[in-house]
Amino acid sequence: MKKILFLFLFTLTISSFSQKVAVEVNPTKYMNTISSKDLMKHLYIVASDSMEGRDTGSKGQKKAGEYLISQYKANKIPFPKGATSYSQKVPAAFLNAKRNENLHDSENIWAYIEGSEKPNEIIVISAHYDHVGIKNGEVYNGADDDGSGTVALLEIAQAFEIAKKEGHGPKRSILFLHMTGEEHGLLGSSFYSQNPLFPLANTITDINIDMIGRHDEFHNDSSNYVYLIGSDYLSTDLYNICEGANKKFVHIVLDYKFNDRKDPNRFYYRSDHYNFAKNGIPSVFLFNGVHVDYHKPTDKVDKIEFDALKKRAQLAFTIAWELANRENRPVVDKSGN
Repeated sequence: MKKILFLFLFTLTISSFSQKVAVEVNPTKYMNTISSKDLMKHLYIVASDSMEGRDTGSKGQKKAGEYLISQYKANKIPFPKGATSYSQKVPAAFLNAKRNENLHDSENIWAYIEGSEKPNEIIVISAHYDHVGIKNGEVYNGADDDGSGTVALLEIAQAFEIAKKEGHGPKRSILFLHMTGEEHGLLGSSFYSQNPLFPLANTITDINIDMIGRHDEFHNDSSNYVYLIGSDYLSTDLYNICEGANKKFVHIVLDYKFNDRKDPNRFYYRSDHYNFAKNGIPSVFLFNGVHVDYHKPTDKVDKIEFDALKKRAQLAFTIAWELANRENRPVVDKSGN
């Protein structure tokens, strides 16, 4: 009897130890699957002339969406539970309600990795895949805006899926959300926030990635930085998570220049995270700042700094990793104002 009790306690101890080790898995191996080579491969397709500038609802944007879906299928990352496909239709009536720009029906593109322990708690990682189309016969490729964020999502999702296959999947669920209509007024994220697949109350954070492939005039000496905007507006926890992930794994300069509420650029209100933040969801916006090719036909792939793009994508991945696996969701302890 004593022997049986000893074996039981020994087994229980080993099991508890194994569970503890699983919690503390170092994400560096998976972070390093995000490579400049793969980001480049994807971006030369997403921001090619054949995508015709990816204007909202255009044939080129739909072609880009098909490419994104093909990559999720290739990596065996499914569309979300409760959905019937990789697309959330955003009707033309919604897209044209405010400005009547004669936009056609469009789609948000989504993919999903279910959490192992807290599947009903959702982390959204977002980027918009639309741009401004063709003007005066010139294709506006939008390689940085926001081809860079679009391909970063593909690589981040692949990294999480590799971890899952090796038994280290996220405890919380992750929704990879490619938004349409950002350039016309944050329309895709507005539609999702009004028609969420998962209750907004269960969405613990949005990590939004919009322009992370270049440097701006304030960083001509080094691209080893990223602007973080909004991380501390609603949650001290989210700010600390972002800082901690960078210090442990990525080691780039976190610049809070545009996080100032008095900043005249008001970038906090100008990308898709805002439609989550205004609903009380802690959100952080990763951004490289504007440059001379912003919203010009010269925003092309050959100007992308792929090492900087890789590091910023890796930072987003490690922030998401910490959010997905920590014991508690970020506490909302601030008003957001």
